Amino acid sequence: MISGLVWDFGGPVLLTPFELVSIGERNLGLPAGTFTWRGPFEPAADPQWQAFQRGDINEREYWAIQAQKFAEVTGRSPDMASMMAPFYAGDEEEIVRPGAPELIGDAKAAGIRVGMHTNDLTSFHNREWIDRMSILKEFDVVVEGRTDGLYKPDPEAYLLMVKRMGMEPSDIVFIDDQPVNIEGARSIGMVCVHLDPTNPEAGFIEARRLLGLEPR
Repeated sequence: MISGLVWDFGGPVLLTPFELVSIGERNLGLPAGTFTWRGPFEPAADPQWQAFQRGDINEREYWAIQAQKFAEVTGRSPDMASMMAPFYAGDEEEIVRPGAPELIGDAKAAGIRVGMHTNDLTSFHNREWIDRMSILKEFDVVVEGRTDGLYKPDPEAYLLMVKRMGMEPSDIVFIDDQPVNIEGARSIGMVCVHLDPTNPEAGFIEARRLLGLEPR
């Protein structure tokens, strides 16, 4: 019986940097179109994204490449948090994906335990930003790759999450925007939902169905 819901954070809960690129350019005082990476929204124009999707590089390596380009354009540090700061400088309601807080709240109201399984929260965002995000307080359980030393899609990372959730893998609905991470979760028996940032509503509908929650 499904009794748990586990989220990837960046993508399913937060809007992706691809969706916030114009905001970041404006905050930096740069012309529109300065940053050409588009990820899933225009994969044919993003060779590094294609390499990530093929498995030639991982997601952290993808963003490390973009951070280096960011530093060359802006003169800022190439570390990930410095790059992400101008894209995620807005108020919480501007950067959290519509529908995610409602699904989290509805799941908790139904007695479903809610966890967050992220690889890079503390790499992508500084402590001040993390502390101001009230949605992070909604998660009962957290596994964070940088802190815990286990990264998706390593099966051991999911097994750690299952242990912290205190339930069987088949009791958990897992939501992620990356197919490779979905494959990792499915390999240990978790029930998986791919939330495609180009069509997130379909993922929310499927998650609600699996959790036995009413559609919104």
